[in-house]
Amino acid sequence: MQRWRGLEDIPQDWGRSVVTIGSYDGVHRGHQLIIGRAVERARELGVPSVVVTFDPHPSEVVRPGSHPPLLAPHHRRAELMAELGVDAVLVLPFTSEFSKLSPADFIVKVLVEKLHARLVIEGPNFRFGHKAAGNVSFLAELGGTYDYEVEVVDLYVRGEAGGGEPFSSTLTRRLVAEGDVEGAAEILGRPHRVEGVVVRGAQRGRELGYPTANVETLPHTAIPADGVYAGWLIADGECMPAAISVGTNPQFDGTERTVEAYAIDRVGLDLYGLHVAVDFLAYVRGQEKFASIEALLDAIAADVKRARELTGAQDA
Repeated sequence: MQRWRGLEDIPQDWGRSVVTIGSYDGVHRGHQLIIGRAVERARELGVPSVVVTFDPHPSEVVRPGSHPPLLAPHHRRAELMAELGVDAVLVLPFTSEFSKLSPADFIVKVLVEKLHARLVIEGPNFRFGHKAAGNVSFLAELGGTYDYEVEVVDLYVRGEAGGGEPFSSTLTRRLVAEGDVEGAAEILGRPHRVEGVVVRGAQRGRELGYPTANVETLPHTAIPADGVYAGWLIADGECMPAAISVGTNPQFDGTERTVEAYAIDRVGLDLYGLHVAVDFLAYVRGQEKFASIEALLDAIAADVKRARELTGAQDA
C-alpha cells in the first residue's frame, strides 16, 4: 500500500481512482463498511482505492485545544486500512489555510486535479470544506461537472455497546474513558490498543516481583479509565498475555498517570526503548490503595491469575 503525506506526494501519473474521505479514527466497524465498499468498487472498476484523511485532527485547527483522544495513531490506521485492501492512504496536513478551502475548491484540488476520482464513497453525514459547508448532496452535484459518481454507505452499525447507540468514534472514546474496553472492542472489531515507548519508571513492580513495561503513550492517546485490565503486550512482533495497570499508583502516593503492563510468566524481558503496543481485553478491577504491601501483593497475584484466565480463554 502506498502512503502519501500531502498532495505533492501523489505520483504525477496517477490515474482514475475510487476515493473515500474522513478522519477514520479507530477504523471501527462502521468505517470498515465504507472503506471495504470503496475497495470492492475499486476492484470492480479496475482502478485503485484511496483513503484521504487528515493530520492533525481538524477540530484542533478549527477549535484549538479541542483535539479528541485518538483511538489509533496514523500509522496504525494505515495498517488497518491495508488489511482491508486499500491501495493508497493520503494524509493531508490540516492547516488553518487548508481549513479555509471552500467545498468546491476542495473537490477540485483534491478529488479532481490530484486523485482523478471516478467514484467517491462516503457516509450519509459526511461534511467537508470551510466551516464544514459541503455535504454529500453538494459532492454529488459537482460530480456531474467533474465526471465522478458518489455512493453513500450507511455506516451506522448497532450492538450492545453503549446501550444500543450507533457505533461511532465518539461512542468508542466514551467507553474507553469509562473503562468499558469490552464495549469498545465490540465497536472496533478488535481490542482497543495503546502504543508508546517503554521508559524507566520507579521500578516498584520489579521490586515487588512483577516487573512492568512502563509505556510512554503517544500524544492525545485515548487511555482507558484508571484500573487493572487483562490484555496483551505486543513487542518485537511477539504477543504476550499481560496484566495492565492504568493510573497514578495510589499505593505509593503517585501523581503521574501511567500505563504499565506485566507480561505474565515472562522472566528477564528487557523492553526499554522499544516501541510496544498494549491491547486491552477486559476490565478486572478499579485502582485501590491497600492497607499494607502484603495486601497489595495478594491483590496483584489475584489480578495476574484473572488476567491469565481471561487471555487464555481468548486468543489475541
